[in-house]
Amino acid sequence: MKVTGLNIHPLKSGRAVPQTTVTVNLDGLAGDRRFMVVEPDGHFITQRELQALAQVEAMHIAGGLHLRMNGNEIAVRFDPDRRIDVRVWSSDVNAAVADDVVNETLSAWFGRPVKLVHMDEEAERFVGTEWAGAAAPVGFADGFPVLITTTGSLADLNRTLVGKGQEPVGMERFRTNILIDCDEPWAEDLWESLEIAGIAFDLVKPCARCIMTTQDQTTGDRIGGNPIQGLAEKRMSADRRVTGVLFGWNAVPRGEGTVRLGDEARVIRRRSERWPMKVRGSE
Repeated sequence: MKVTGLNIHPLKSGRAVPQTTVTVNLDGLAGDRRFMVVEPDGHFITQRELQALAQVEAMHIAGGLHLRMNGNEIAVRFDPDRRIDVRVWSSDVNAAVADDVVNETLSAWFGRPVKLVHMDEEAERFVGTEWAGAAAPVGFADGFPVLITTTGSLADLNRTLVGKGQEPVGMERFRTNILIDCDEPWAEDLWESLEIAGIAFDLVKPCARCIMTTQDQTTGDRIGGNPIQGLAEKRMSADRRVTGVLFGWNAVPRGEGTVRLGDEARVIRRRSERWPMKVRGSE
């Protein structure tokens, strides 16, 4: 098996930035989800409630971020002494915040009051004790440092969608970090740990999918095939600890290094049983 896709998302819920080489740190891929748009009170915002985030192109610059959206652009740099408390699901983070001019500009772009924050070197967040064995460092990702998906599982989902008279979807709908070329659908359910470029990645929790998978990742529009409906046929979790439909696995790196497109992915530890699913017939 080979690595056939690498992506970072500098801005949480912004557009993916494909990579040929990534640096892997204990808290995930370098540059992935280190910036985030929040409500004025610090609560995180994603495409779930602000679909226009899919239109934002974000690129790292020295000390900050360059943003572009619908012909508008702005360069943002952060003062580490200017900070606010923000919340991502159940995690509280003290993050650097952009100045008032930047926040007013972005509020105008989105038509609602927002602020832009940065998980800089002073900020920290740890998650996943229940699943990872020990708390794992992470940026602004929903739950875990890395998301791993496979080509075979996407192909199987698309066969289901086409069978339902819907359009196939691309992997960009699932906002993956590392894509593995594997012909066997859902083989990843039995991978407890992968080794890529000498780095072990523990697959600790299946990823429950939300309405964002129904959204075009360049416009934010809810168009085309609906992965939620396709996954509901045979990827509905039967374990109450993780509810909803599942696609991909959340992973925790157990080392640091560099991963490149074409690197071999090797299973170094397997599970004895698959994650339990509720199997439904086609409608």
